[in-house]
Amino acid sequence: MERRVWHVILALVFLSGCKVGPNYARPAISTPDAYRQLAPDQQAQPGNSLGDERWWEVFQDQELQALIHEAVKQNYDVRVAAERVLQAQAILGITRADQFPFIAAGASAANVRIPTSRIGAPVYSSPMQVGLSLTWQLDFWGQYRRATEAARASLLSTEWGQKAVISSVVADVASAYFQLLELDLEMDISARTLQSRKDSLRLVQIRQTGGTGSLLDVRQSEELMYTAAAAIPDLERRIAQQENVISVLLGRNPGAVPRAKKLNDTAIAPSVPAGVPSSLLERRPDIQSAEQQLVAANARIGVAKAAFFPQIALTGNAGFQSSALTSLFSGPAGLWSIGAGLAQPIFTGGKLRSNLHLTESQKQEAVLRYQQSIQQAFRDVSDSLITYRKNQDFREQQALLTTAAVDATRLANARYTGGVASYLEVLDTDTLAYDAEIELAKAQLDERLALVQLYHALGGGWQS
Repeated sequence: MERRVWHVILALVFLSGCKVGPNYARPAISTPDAYRQLAPDQQAQPGNSLGDERWWEVFQDQELQALIHEAVKQNYDVRVAAERVLQAQAILGITRADQFPFIAAGASAANVRIPTSRIGAPVYSSPMQVGLSLTWQLDFWGQYRRATEAARASLLSTEWGQKAVISSVVADVASAYFQLLELDLEMDISARTLQSRKDSLRLVQIRQTGGTGSLLDVRQSEELMYTAAAAIPDLERRIAQQENVISVLLGRNPGAVPRAKKLNDTAIAPSVPAGVPSSLLERRPDIQSAEQQLVAANARIGVAKAAFFPQIALTGNAGFQSSALTSLFSGPAGLWSIGAGLAQPIFTGGKLRSNLHLTESQKQEAVLRYQQSIQQAFRDVSDSLITYRKNQDFREQQALLTTAAVDATRLANARYTGGVASYLEVLDTDTLAYDAEIELAKAQLDERLALVQLYHALGGGWQS
């Protein structure tokens, strides 16, 4: 009889290998052959994309590399994402444990007094018992294995989410650093312009004293000088606040930020390879995270379907029981029991069917979000490509404009010194030159910010 029971148990364990519910298959995705707005030298080439490069290969500034390295370790968003990965790992361990038997050990001892009659002497006994108990919910329909599959996919989604956070932090630090260098450049331009306008004011005052200039010329020259002087306190404020932005990204308290190069000295490539669009699906962390959420939603359908079928549980107990400690572990004191139970839902008021419909709808939502994330990724890359290329064109034209404006200022000053032009001409040309230099600095910044955005859109930055 005992052998027959074990044969039944082994048969049930063997048959518990099936799993209800759909197996995951990636949805059909329509990917373009090439990104929109590609320049001729950016044509798609397999295995060649800016997004495959590591962040220290893209950003060559040593100070920027040090800042990014610190941010990847100390940024609070990155650290929170790491804790979420640990939580997902723990949830996976909890879920996976349901597939295995639960075994517990116990021991008990008691002194018992049992009266036999009103006049008879009571009976005393000291029963003692030790044993093991086993409970095993057989995963006959794959309910727990599907739940483990969903938990494992959720863990992978969380890990890709952590990579997405790292990628965003790398892009944020690089962008903030370039913005700080641009403010430094504006400060240099304003300080140089202020000194030049002070020298010009002294010349105008000398001419006015000598009778070859007017008080109006002096006032207009003072206007130019005060305009340049007023820009400096505002730039100092913006520089300090930008340093605070970077400090917080690094997980520091607000403070000064070192920089080794000027904005003009940071290298930037004339064009960057975008790679083939299909590779974006494997590189972008947000797409990978969305797909793993879809895998988890698909597995939960199997969990919901398994609830319709009978649940089979095995129970067993084994141990020793005796009233004397010396004979507790002797042969006659041994005891054991084994059993199996089956529970089949009969009437649940539509709860199980509604739960199945819920999981199926959640899967469809996950499919739509996955497809949406892919389309958004293609848009991000296309937008970044055109922004990068057009910002380069704008910067080139702005550089020509600045050269012309600076030369016009030199000529206007020479004409004014020679007495063939009014100071109004100097005022206009000097203002245009100053504005042109500031706009050139902003154009150089925009070009670098576009590179950072393109690198992020292509899925770069999380590689270690």
